[in-house]
Amino acid sequence: MALRLTEKSDIKIFILYLLSRVDRPLDFVTLHDICVQDEFINTFDFMDEFYELCDIKALSVEKNDEGDDVVRITRKGRETAQTMKDSILPEILDHAVRSALQLISFQTRGLSPHASVEEAGNGKYILNCSVDGKDGVYMETKLLLDSRKQAERMLLNFNERSEFIYRGMLALLSGDMNYLADSWSEDFAADEPHN
Repeated sequence: MALRLTEKSDIKIFILYLLSRVDRPLDFVTLHDICVQDEFINTFDFMDEFYELCDIKALSVEKNDEGDDVVRITRKGRETAQTMKDSILPEILDHAVRSALQLISFQTRGLSPHASVEEAGNGKYILNCSVDGKDGVYMETKLLLDSRKQAERMLLNFNERSEFIYRGMLALLSGDMNYLADSWSEDFAADEPHN
């Protein structure tokens, strides 16, 4: 499991820093997702600190051109993020920003993941995964697996982390092993006990 931020001030800085680096207004759900996806903070902490950031006018909720509510970082919030970011490990911030930009890229390109499990006979199951966009199918793969439990576990993981899996497949097939190596080494480092 990743390092968890628990101090209220660190959680506020984390939210502000991500929004400042993304540098665009986001709907509430997307902001929530980029903040909690790597488990540096949890949903409850996000909710508490989000509303406090709005109260102190570090964040504002406004209508966009389509009439939808979007969250913007204010000048005060941007200055706070820049001034206070050093209180959080740079590895956490770098990893979170990379994940946030990847998730937003996936959404803004209009890509949508699909996955299903089907019985193949002889106790085997097929996991079907695809990523579709307006231009067609961006990725499609099938895996023959030995048990329903294994297939359903992979289905759940794909549904929760489809963007990461898609980008990982692109990295593997293009020979960019650094993408996966960086992610794995950060995960292993986060799991190690700290004194």
